[in-house]
Amino acid sequence: MFITCADSRLDPELLTGSGPGDIFVARNIGNVVPAYGDMLGGVSAVIEYAVSALEVSEVVVCGHSDCGAMKSLLRPESLDKLPTVRRWLTSSEAAVSVSDAICTRENGSRFLSNLIEQNVLLQMNHLRTHPSVAGQIARGHLEIHGWVFDVNSGEVKMSNSEGQFEPVN
Repeated sequence: MFITCADSRLDPELLTGSGPGDIFVARNIGNVVPAYGDMLGGVSAVIEYAVSALEVSEVVVCGHSDCGAMKSLLRPESLDKLPTVRRWLTSSEAAVSVSDAICTRENGSRFLSNLIEQNVLLQMNHLRTHPSVAGQIARGHLEIHGWVFDVNSGEVKMSNSEGQFEPVN
């Protein structure tokens, strides 16, 4: 399963070298995975179906550089006329707090890159709150991975066990 942003610059099948039907894809603004119970609906249903019915063995949460959703979290006023998007992105707010704790906003591009990575890690944690996911992880039947795709260079970075992102070889 591949959970990613709705941004058209990121093509999951092209990025993974997959053909039609090879991966189960869920796309939404900010590659958000609401914690279980917060917003039961589309994303939660897709996760449950992929994990329980299709028995996927891996889930990738993939963010990307220059993410408009993450930029809007840094400029909340940009969401004034988008109340539904504002509510949706509450599932990413903790990533802003973490980024503020470990990085300075004065370095705008580095802060945004860190925020994008922290958001991927946060969404991975939210994914683990879903009962179907937690059960499959406990059985040793499911792995969760975090990726960040650079839309300019095409580079993919993957999170390691310490939550650091390293280029994929």
